[in-house]
Amino acid sequence: MKNRTVLVTGGGRGIGFAICKAIAQLGGNVAVLDALLEPVEEFLTLESRYGVKTFYERADVTQQASLESAFKSVLKQARSFQGCVTAAGIALDKPFLEHQWEECQRVLSVNALGTFWTAKLMAAHMSNHGQGGSIVMIASIAAQGIKVPEQNLAIYNMSKAAVRGLVGPLAVELAEMKIRVNSISPGVILSPMTNALKTEYPHLLEMFENAAPLKRIGVPQDLTPIVSYLLSDASSFTTGADFVITGGMHAGVSPSYVKPKDVA
Repeated sequence: MKNRTVLVTGGGRGIGFAICKAIAQLGGNVAVLDALLEPVEEFLTLESRYGVKTFYERADVTQQASLESAFKSVLKQARSFQGCVTAAGIALDKPFLEHQWEECQRVLSVNALGTFWTAKLMAAHMSNHGQGGSIVMIASIAAQGIKVPEQNLAIYNMSKAAVRGLVGPLAVELAEMKIRVNSISPGVILSPMTNALKTEYPHLLEMFENAAPLKRIGVPQDLTPIVSYLLSDASSFTTGADFVITGGMHAGVSPSYVKPKDVA
């Protein structure tokens, strides 16, 4: 990753920050667009610890003017990008019949349109500098059409399916520009977005820890190796692919978790 700069949306904390840290550890520079006023404190140490450059701009990925202005600002500072990770995302967990129009629009705007427009800005830039690059989108186990046990994520599933559905068409269309497009589909990952499991829904946390065949819940660091691979030349022949990282839950629930039915 040396001499490369990667743009990460949603890189101010959680999965996005873990990806930023992994890039920095490999010698890459990182530019972040995030709605947060400021990133987690550790982000501020990446330059001194790993000898890289970091850039941070506030942006609302649901607003065209905000996203384009922030993109232009970090591009001016970084000068060029060789990679992009669209990690900005939000979730909504509630029964289907209780979904409200405005909150559904918000989820789709952040997860789907925010990903789409960031990729558009990045592809235009990569096409202009003529060196190509790699775009990695964060989809989800939910994009596989899987009903996560004890959660109701209808609009979130829809938004992430849209992200996964974008990968193939863009991979084909952008290949002539030397731009590769791939996605990863994580399972349940402990992050600021899911931290409520610890305090408000401990039974769900216990379920996720035991239902996965690998018998644990995911952490952001479980995702960084594949993202680093996809951003690097090691994956130069890989495009249009989705990588599922769920501890095995996309394949099935652990047999030991399934409780036998009571015998009458």
